[in-house]
Amino acid sequence: MREIIFDTETTGFDPRDGDRMVEIGCIEMVNRVLTGKTYHAYFNPERSMPAEAEAVHGLSDAFLADKPLFASCAEEFVAFIGDAPMIAHNAKFDFRFINFELERCSLAPVDLGRMVDTMELAKVRHPGAKLTLDALCSRYGIDRSHRTKHGALLDAELLAQVYVELRGGRQIGLELLADTAEVTAETRILVRKDRPFRQPRPHAATEEELLIHAEFLKSVEAPLWGA
Repeated sequence: MREIIFDTETTGFDPRDGDRMVEIGCIEMVNRVLTGKTYHAYFNPERSMPAEAEAVHGLSDAFLADKPLFASCAEEFVAFIGDAPMIAHNAKFDFRFINFELERCSLAPVDLGRMVDTMELAKVRHPGAKLTLDALCSRYGIDRSHRTKHGALLDAELLAQVYVELRGGRQIGLELLADTAEVTAETRILVRKDRPFRQPRPHAATEEELLIHAEFLKSVEAPLWGA
């Protein structure tokens, strides 16, 4: 199963108030294993960056001045995400900005049915606990020492590790695939396609074994199943 883990950085909290998306980072996973494929871009928001937002992600007006508009990258972004489920932390926030930008380009918004919110998953798994990405990284022993500021691609990489843990841990990546499955080196999954097919062994008891079992049951004194 293909999934996209992603994060965004913005100028503020709500596109309806004039805020814009300035960075997006997406990571592809197949069967909960990283494939190495990513999509990452910065965008010129066509407005000034509030100081409080810059303090979070470090993206200044000067840095974003020569970056492309989202409209020039929109089709490339849509092609990358395809129809895969999209996983984000506090996903409604990120979906709001993505769909706002897509609609400005006269493109169809991403269906909210594809949204998977790791914050909601964490609420179920760890009720009452802190649910920030930093807190979840600490809980699962995920190294974030290189994270000095928020960054869309960096946060998506951390979130991918958190997501795997929320879904049950690293053993998920050991799923068996059918011999006919298409597997590439990028998926990092080993499948023995040269293994010969063997019919399952019969497990039904023989007539002789049933007779022996019946005689054994007769020898049991005051059996519970006879009460």
